[in-house]
Amino acid sequence: MHLETLQVFCDLVETGSFSAAASQNFITQSAVSQQVRALEARFDQRLLDRTKGRVQATAAGQLLYQASKDITGRYRELREQLQSFGNTVSGSVRLATVHSAGLYELSDPLKKFLKAYPQVNVHIEYSRSSKIFEDVLSGRIDLGIVAYPTRRPQISVLPFREDRLVLVCATHHPFARRRAVTIADLEGQNFVGYERDIPTRRELDRVLRRKGISVRYVMELDNIETIKRVVEIGAGLAIVPEPTIKQEVKSRTLCALQIRDEVLTRPLGVVHRQGRHFSPAVERFIAELR
Repeated sequence: MHLETLQVFCDLVETGSFSAAASQNFITQSAVSQQVRALEARFDQRLLDRTKGRVQATAAGQLLYQASKDITGRYRELREQLQSFGNTVSGSVRLATVHSAGLYELSDPLKKFLKAYPQVNVHIEYSRSSKIFEDVLSGRIDLGIVAYPTRRPQISVLPFREDRLVLVCATHHPFARRRAVTIADLEGQNFVGYERDIPTRRELDRVLRRKGISVRYVMELDNIETIKRVVEIGAGLAIVPEPTIKQEVKSRTLCALQIRDEVLTRPLGVVHRQGRHFSPAVERFIAELR
C-alpha cells in the first residue's frame, strides 16, 4: 500500500467525485477505481457508497479516511521540511481560488512562477470562499485566494490585489451612450448579480442599502463568465471587477461605466492556516503573488 493511494482515497472522500480525485492527482478515473478496489480487497471492507451520483465513505471508509489523512499530512510536512535543505525548488502547490480571481488575476504570476520553478507542480481548483476557508483549515490545500477576506480563527490573510468595480451593460442599453453613472441612476434598474452568499454580492448590497438604492435582480449566478454572457444579451446591468471585462470592452460586446460618486473596490487576499510550515515551493509562490 502506497502513500499515493491513501492520498487518492482522501481526495475521493473529500470531493465525493472520482473525476475530481483523478484530476487532483493527475491520474485517470480508472486508476482511482483500481486503487479503491485494492484498498477494499486489502481490508476486506466496503469503503464507499455511491448515492445520488456522489461518493460517500462507509463507517469503515471514514475510519480509513481519518487515519489516512493523518498519515499523508505527517508525510507532507516531513517532505516539506526536508525540501528546505535542498537547493532545487520542487514539489507541489495546492491552491484554491474564486473563479474571477483565478481566471483573471493569476495568469501572469503563475506563468512567471512556472518559468522560474519548472519542477514545481501547481494544482488550482475553483471554489466558493466558504469552502476555501474550510479546505485551508483542514490542510487539504496550501493556499486560498478569496474576495473581501476576513480575519478568522486560525487563518492568516496576506493582501493580494484590489480591483476596481465597474458597471457593465449591453451595447444596446441606454446607459451605453454614457461614460459614467451615479449611484442614483441605478434605482429600479434590472440587475444580474452574484448569488447572495458570495462576498462581492454581499458588499454591493450593503452599499446600495446605505445609499437607499433599490435594484431588481432578474438573475443570480455564481460565475463571472455566465454573468457577462447574460448582460451581453441585455437582461440587465451588473457590477463586476474591472479586470474581468477588459476583453469584452475591447471587442465591444460590453460597455463599462465608472460610478463617479462612489469608489467601489474588491480586495483579494491570500489565506493560509496559521502556524503552518510551508515548503520552499509554497513560499516562493507566495512571494510571486505578493
